[in-house]
Amino acid sequence: MPSLSNDVPSIAVCLAAFNGVRYLQQQVDSILNQTGVNVTIFASIDRSMDGTEAWFLNLQALDSRIVVLPTGETFGGAAQNFFRLLRDCDFSGFDYVAFADQDDIWLPGKLTRAKDSLIENGADGYSSDVVAFWESGKSLYIKKSFAQRKWDYLFESAGPGCTFVISCKLAVEMQRVLQQKIGELAQIGLHDWFIYAYARARGYQWVIDGYASLMYRQHAKNQVGVNAGWVAFVWRARQVLSGWGLNQARLIAGQIGLHNDVFVRSWVGGGRWRMLRLAFQAANCRRRSRDQWLFALSCVALAFVGWK
Repeated sequence: MPSLSNDVPSIAVCLAAFNGVRYLQQQVDSILNQTGVNVTIFASIDRSMDGTEAWFLNLQALDSRIVVLPTGETFGGAAQNFFRLLRDCDFSGFDYVAFADQDDIWLPGKLTRAKDSLIENGADGYSSDVVAFWESGKSLYIKKSFAQRKWDYLFESAGPGCTFVISCKLAVEMQRVLQQKIGELAQIGLHDWFIYAYARARGYQWVIDGYASLMYRQHAKNQVGVNAGWVAFVWRARQVLSGWGLNQARLIAGQIGLHNDVFVRSWVGGGRWRMLRLAFQAANCRRRSRDQWLFALSCVALAFVGWK
């Protein structure tokens, strides 16, 4: 459980797992070996068939830094599993809350760097670049640290959720909200997007670090992989053109209390002219210049397919 030391920060690491036993040892070791911080891993396990539950329960019996939430539930996706962690974990005595996938590898100073960056920037939310890697040996630096825009949080996350570290203050506030909105958030597909949107909408400062201290594993079972290459581009293009992205943006805007905001009302109802107007706001809606152009083009396309 958390240390009461005033010198070493205590960090609750929320780890969502599902059929992940193949990679868990490396991931968990890299978390427990973080330097300069005290960590406790809270594990929530979507009902699995590969022994993931037994693996974690055995580790919990051996290491007091592991807390396994009651098992046997089916969440159907990472987002709802992470929301369960935020709702149900006891964050008393912790300074920060971090999020972890089941299959990455953290560099030893990941959490210390995040903590230092939060303090230096007076921020409550942190995310970063990552290095994606494949079992073939290929690796690729993924930059997420483009300048934040006025409305980017409504249309994209601040990077992979596995890089997120937030203040306990923000985590506890979100916990209260999530406990009140269990059913209402069931359709949200990306927990990291929602967390970032909630923080920005509430005026919390967020820093996106231009440094990668996380090895982001890519494999066939990734629910959402890295946004790189033609396969990822085609998948995301289909999501956009189907209206899924804007449907999620509309849902998130409503759940974070922006349904009456002037900007949100200017596009949330859909229709040709609203989509065309939104296209002209692309520079305020995405961080990377390439994504701004793609966002504008997608709005134009949705204008003509009649998204509403």
